[in-house]
Amino acid sequence: MSKESPPPGREDVPGKVIELRVHGVSGAGAGQVLDRPHVHQVAGDRSGGFYRPRPGYPDSTGPGGVVLEAYRWSDLPSGTAARTLSLVFLLPFMLSNVAIWMRPSGRGSGSGVKVLCRLIALNLTLVYVLSAAGVALDLIAWKCMGSSRCLAGRTWLSWLGDRPVGLRLVVLTVLPVAALGLLWLLSVRPGRSYEAFRVPGGGPEGDRLSAVGQWDAMPMVGRLRAIHVAAAFAALNFTLLAARGAGGPAPVVIALATVAGAVLAACMALLCAPASLERASASPTDRLAATARLVACALTAPTLGVVALDGTPWATSTGLPGYMRIVAWAFVAQMGLLLALAVLALWRRRGRDPRPVLLRGLGAPVIAAAGVGLAGALSAELVYRTAYFLNRRAITGSAGDLVPPPLAYKWAIFTFFLTSIVAVAAGGAVTLLTRPGRRRAAAAIVARDFPDAPPEAAGRLDRVARTIARARFTERLGPLATVYACLAAFGLATSVLGVFELQPGPFVERFLGVPGGFVNFGLTVGSYLIAGIIVGLVVGGLFAYRTAEFRRYVGVVWDLGTFWPRAAHPFAPPCYAERAVPELAKRICYLASRHDGVLLTGHSHGSVLLAAAVLQLPPPVRRRVALLTYGSPLDRLYARLFPAYLGRDVLHEVGARLDWRWLNLWRDTDPIGGWMFAPHRPGDPPPGDDPSARVDRRLRDPVNVVTPPSDSVPPPLQGHWPCESDERFAAAVCELVGRLRGIDRG
Repeated sequence: MSKESPPPGREDVPGKVIELRVHGVSGAGAGQVLDRPHVHQVAGDRSGGFYRPRPGYPDSTGPGGVVLEAYRWSDLPSGTAARTLSLVFLLPFMLSNVAIWMRPSGRGSGSGVKVLCRLIALNLTLVYVLSAAGVALDLIAWKCMGSSRCLAGRTWLSWLGDRPVGLRLVVLTVLPVAALGLLWLLSVRPGRSYEAFRVPGGGPEGDRLSAVGQWDAMPMVGRLRAIHVAAAFAALNFTLLAARGAGGPAPVVIALATVAGAVLAACMALLCAPASLERASASPTDRLAATARLVACALTAPTLGVVALDGTPWATSTGLPGYMRIVAWAFVAQMGLLLALAVLALWRRRGRDPRPVLLRGLGAPVIAAAGVGLAGALSAELVYRTAYFLNRRAITGSAGDLVPPPLAYKWAIFTFFLTSIVAVAAGGAVTLLTRPGRRRAAAAIVARDFPDAPPEAAGRLDRVARTIARARFTERLGPLATVYACLAAFGLATSVLGVFELQPGPFVERFLGVPGGFVNFGLTVGSYLIAGIIVGLVVGGLFAYRTAEFRRYVGVVWDLGTFWPRAAHPFAPPCYAERAVPELAKRICYLASRHDGVLLTGHSHGSVLLAAAVLQLPPPVRRRVALLTYGSPLDRLYARLFPAYLGRDVLHEVGARLDWRWLNLWRDTDPIGGWMFAPHRPGDPPPGDDPSARVDRRLRDPVNVVTPPSDSVPPPLQGHWPCESDERFAAAVCELVGRLRGIDRG
């Protein structure tokens, strides 16, 4: 690591112990993190920078006389307007990318899980392109432009309406190509490069958290991007050729369709070789992926030429010939891949964990199913809403519809409606069924914490108990997510009914005895529900960057999802940890060389960044470092959702590398953070000889339930809020500072 002097104007304080604070996903300002009103930047840039209190102001040092410094990384994930668009378009891709990091830590190398996750991600890209093709080619070029009633009063479409079918399809092909280009542009943000922050020659250390930040993912992302672009163009060409050849394919159509199918097969084959795909150096996959992309893109020209110039009569069809079958089988393929991933995850996971484990080792298929379900719903809404608009704002499901949506998408919306109903019912049932147990556990905690509370504090005690009970609901989210994943996968399977031209209404009425009106109601409500989700994502993205409190709940999903490098989907948002973790590690090495020691304090997700940075520190630096975490999800969420990369063994390794100079503060009222190794609640046995048993320190929350003489209200409930101003935080800092100074004296 570089030991150059800081630039002029960015002072460095020699000696003493420095406390480096890292905030969580709340996006707090540097002054709030340091709990000081006047701060200035000493390193980094506006996206990710290091700040200290301004010298000359009173109280510029921290507990125990430490030098204070904060790392603010909240602007690294992305900007404002672009991030809002990304939140809508890239969320399914982000979820599919997170799934590959959630594989269980069991037997085998895990290559099978990686292959299936990447095939699911590829299918997501195909579904996205097919939905854009459905709007442009099926609804507009084929159906609407072929109907004078649909074109009436629409000059922006009628100019092309009297043209041949082939020409209409060729001109409208520009829309799905532009949609693919939009994905590309959104996925390559931000414009800044992270190359300066990568560890030279650093490769991932197997299945470890240290892989985050050490892994130069750009070569693999480039290969994946080439494969996805090739597959997208191949699918688009195949759709056009299937329509062209429906009435009797010519030899040239068969030849071009064969090439398109071969490109798709080659793309899937390349994803089945994870070792070559993940290689940091040059790989034969580079040439193969680039060749597949070149062939697929070059194939577009003759495909458009055949579609526009072939004089063979087009097949008579209410929709683009062959399109509905292609979409339905794409959905069915997703269901098959999800089922295979679930079976493999169950086979690979280890024996029963005595702790309550989120998702029961099925994190990869569950999150992948969530991404697939969301992508299917958004694609179906795009096609359905366009058909609704072109059909003069009415879809009756009868033969009188000018622009009926493909049946596969109608089934997707209807099953999304049913899935939402069942998910809400399941959530309500789990909430009601687990409430007594959670309330009893919370009441026992409150009774032990406040045994001498006066009778007038009964209302306050009940509020504390309810807060603790709500916080314990986090462990109950796993079954709900699993139920939703199963329903989403089943909903994809129903899309195959569209291949047999089975309308949802008559089918449900005939085989389930449900009136057809219920299906129409479900389609309408389901469509508006998906539209509401889209609007909610856009509004949530906007408010998340204008209201700090709102961002704590909206930005958390995005920041946690973009923490993991792109290893499955190249169109997922960029990983900010590729800069944040090496930047932290470099800064820690610099500070350790100029101070008596470095105390790392991380709140919430900041503790995850620090744990990854600790695993990258060289031994001489680790001997001068201590760690203080608070509100940390390292064990409660990460170790249980990402067991192969951040299991209990990795947490023990972090402690061992620091010689157990590690304290973790946690509260029972916190729905996100928790204890690492032992809860240490009142009445629990004292810690043994294991040093990990001394890491956790429980903070009673609130401090008291009665109003102190110096105040007019009782102490507030803190929950997941930071605790830098808490006296117990200051005491933990002083304890760790004493350990660091003891090293120098030794």
